[in-house]
Amino acid sequence: MPTMLPRPLVFLLALAAAAVAGTALSSTVFERNGLAIRGYDPVAYFRDAEPVRGSDNFRTDWGGATWNFASTANRDAFLADPGKYAPQYGGYCAWAVSQGYTAPVSPEAWRIVDGKLYLNYSKSVQRTWEEDIPGNIAAADGNWPGIRKKLASR
Repeated sequence: MPTMLPRPLVFLLALAAAAVAGTALSSTVFERNGLAIRGYDPVAYFRDAEPVRGSDNFRTDWGGATWNFASTANRDAFLADPGKYAPQYGGYCAWAVSQGYTAPVSPEAWRIVDGKLYLNYSKSVQRTWEEDIPGNIAAADGNWPGIRKKLASR
């Protein structure tokens, strides 16, 4: 007969398994009211070249947040390759991350660069970010691991 483990031990084993898998128990994805990108469909940026509000009828959980999609096809595409469609820096403002902090985003302030989705706080902040896209991406890429670690430890 299998031995039953005490509940605290089961919890600690789950924590260890999450750490080994590289999964944060705290979300590093920006979400508002539980929804990533404020409920907009991340795949639509690539397929429709515009922000499209997702539906509660087509949703999935990934990265510690709930993602809505405009269609089953978009949800399935995301599930097949979330890294391809999820916004960079957990969906936090790309300009803010380039400066070493986080800020929320507007789904309307977006740009795809080299096949990756970047979101910004506002269209005016996006214009500032676009003044040096390669430099800002390089700075954000350097800052993101430390920021992500802080977010995961919350």
